[in-house]
Amino acid sequence: MRILMNAGPWLRVPPPGHGGAEHVVATLVPALRERGVHVTLATVGASTTRADRVIGVYADGQYTALRKPYNQAMGIAHAHQTRVAAEARDGDYDLVHDHLEVVGPAVLATLDGPPVLHTLHWDLRRHPAFYARWPEDVAVNSVSYAQFEQAPAALRSASLGTAHLATPLTGREVRGLGGDHVVVMGRIGAARGQHVAARLCQKLGLPLVLAGPVSGHDDPDELARLLANPDHTLHRHPDVRYYFDEVAPYLDGDRIRWAGGVGGHERERLFAAARAALFPTTWPEPGATAVVEALALGVPPVGLRRGCLPELIDHGRTGFLADSEEELADWLLRIDDLDPEECRREARTRFSPGAMAERYLRLYEATRLRKAARQHRHRARGST
Repeated sequence: MRILMNAGPWLRVPPPGHGGAEHVVATLVPALRERGVHVTLATVGASTTRADRVIGVYADGQYTALRKPYNQAMGIAHAHQTRVAAEARDGDYDLVHDHLEVVGPAVLATLDGPPVLHTLHWDLRRHPAFYARWPEDVAVNSVSYAQFEQAPAALRSASLGTAHLATPLTGREVRGLGGDHVVVMGRIGAARGQHVAARLCQKLGLPLVLAGPVSGHDDPDELARLLANPDHTLHRHPDVRYYFDEVAPYLDGDRIRWAGGVGGHERERLFAAARAALFPTTWPEPGATAVVEALALGVPPVGLRRGCLPELIDHGRTGFLADSEEELADWLLRIDDLDPEECRREARTRFSPGAMAERYLRLYEATRLRKAARQHRHRARGST
């Protein structure tokens, strides 16, 4: 099977830190190639994930350009997708697996090319008008069952199923790093609930490390330097305002601290050394890669019962789920009741790269059959 995998132009594959779709692609591509799939990866030049072929337009990720005015940033995704469309049209591919939000399916739906499967990685409330008019020739899969609970009819009719996320960490053992801190891993923003984590850990006397970028900035010193300019546009960014208004008042540089954005081995070691991974999310998160990473490292996740978390965490066995902040605090105090090895076993069984690859191979076949059936119906209507 020959697949054109479109990761988009925003971040490298794998991404240096935060990046949901790019993490998925970086995990999936090697597992597919191990199963004999030929993968052409559409990404940026700085990506390091090995593929049979790599194409793209940009030398490096364009994520920071999203802070520019709309008329300066709007063409980036389209320039990348034009290259992808040309490759899909002229190449010999069995399927296009697309991960580029909105622009990807909108452009690929206009082609008379190979079947297209688009993976949804985000909150469906972000683009209601587009999802309500989903292009019927593009098949779609979710990354959790919860993600599709409020999906419009047009999107539901194109759905072929769910493929939960995976992590390559299931292939490595990281032990002997035990610490006493709780970690919240992810972009700093109101939806992630870092202020809830800081408030609870301050109340319980638990050390807390917040690890993730603020408005794309990984270095606390760099962010402070930029914000020293009162006219800098960052002052108006909602994540920056959230950080300073809701999170920063709790930071003391010792018991509760922001480590900035972390990636690679630094991220892995910080995660693996934690007593627990806290997920006080205030929104119905669709994928939650960090939950899967925590399980793979033997770090019990504790979170609010929202979005996909009940699908990933077996309450009382591999983590704890709470219905309120008060319950969340209670479960944090019982984290030592959980067996880290049980978490690792769950990750190896359910969230390994191989398990995700096998699920996508079934989705690929369903996508091809769906397109063949649609073409048959069109021909039948045309002959009457």
